[in-house]
Amino acid sequence: MTRAAVLRRALVVAVLAAIAVAVWIATRPKPIAVLVAPVEVGRVETTVANTRAGSVKACRRAKLAPPIGGRIEKLEVKEGDRVKAGQVLLTLWNDDLVARELALTEAAAAARSRVREACALADIAVRAAARARQLRDKGFISEESVDRANNEAKAKQAACDSARAQVDEADAQLRVGRADTTRTVLRAPFDGVVAEVNGEVGEYLTPSPPGIPTLPAIDLIDDSCLYVSAPIDEVDGAKLKVGMPARITLDAYRGKHFPGHVRRIAPYVLAVEKQARTVEVEVEFNQPGEVRQLLVGYSADVEIIVDAHDGVLRIPTSALLPGNRVLRLDADGVLESRAIEPGLSNWEYTEVKSGLAKGDRVVTSLERAGVKAGVKAIAEPAQGASPAERK
Repeated sequence: MTRAAVLRRALVVAVLAAIAVAVWIATRPKPIAVLVAPVEVGRVETTVANTRAGSVKACRRAKLAPPIGGRIEKLEVKEGDRVKAGQVLLTLWNDDLVARELALTEAAAAARSRVREACALADIAVRAAARARQLRDKGFISEESVDRANNEAKAKQAACDSARAQVDEADAQLRVGRADTTRTVLRAPFDGVVAEVNGEVGEYLTPSPPGIPTLPAIDLIDDSCLYVSAPIDEVDGAKLKVGMPARITLDAYRGKHFPGHVRRIAPYVLAVEKQARTVEVEVEFNQPGEVRQLLVGYSADVEIIVDAHDGVLRIPTSALLPGNRVLRLDADGVLESRAIEPGLSNWEYTEVKSGLAKGDRVVTSLERAGVKAGVKAIAEPAQGASPAERK
């Protein structure tokens, strides 16, 4: 074979080899882009959260109304006013009751005057009877005169006692009259803020009939003590104890967490919805002053910390596969299935007791097609990563 033929054959072989390599490169599976997270050291908590949105409530809230009906004569407050305990909120028309109370006051005063008169006459009669006995002993008057003097003293003393009883009766009637007048005046039972006023001067207020609730005249809230009431699934209720730490989130303060603690766990299960039985839990703010302009009725969520471990290896819970396995991206870019021993876990992080080391990368985008053990993969830069992290 000539040298030219050899060169031609070598050239053909080289071309065929180049084509084969190009075809292999073109047809080989491309690495799958996956999201990964490093195994890191941090805190892992076991938490319990509410099943439906909770709400901010006041420790004391009173829906106030006078115990009797009547026309509003004076309305001393408006919505948003801050009031002190004992402050008058509204007064019903009560001129007749005030006049009756005045008459009873005068009657009680007159009864006391009669007591002074009757008891003064009784004292005079007692002294007269004593003098009559002395005169009898000296023989100046008869026994009959002494008997008359003694009887007169007893009668006057009885009149004094009767007058005193009439004073007690007059005082009792006066207390009844004052109580009737007091029922027409509505006072604040505690310091607070007026949340709602239902009524205007001149309107008629009617007490609620039994079993038929009506709007309160005034809704008073003590906003110095606020808490969050939230429903917890009955499955998680047994894990909770009073005093457990918690985190409170409010829709009105997005991105912020407020520390709190469990102040009460309802001693019963709400069964209004048969398929979602819940336990009502109250969580109190540790530092209420941190929450400015916190309003009763705000929607809120609570996350109660049942247990916590600090300084442990952790992975995102989204990286965990059934059977406590994860997909680890090795140095060669191949996905490797690893079994781990999990510890505490929540929706965000899971503690890793064994099976991984700090710095290992685990796949968090398990829902992507083709993500499985043994395939080639490439870490996709996380959204918001710096240029250095994208390299």
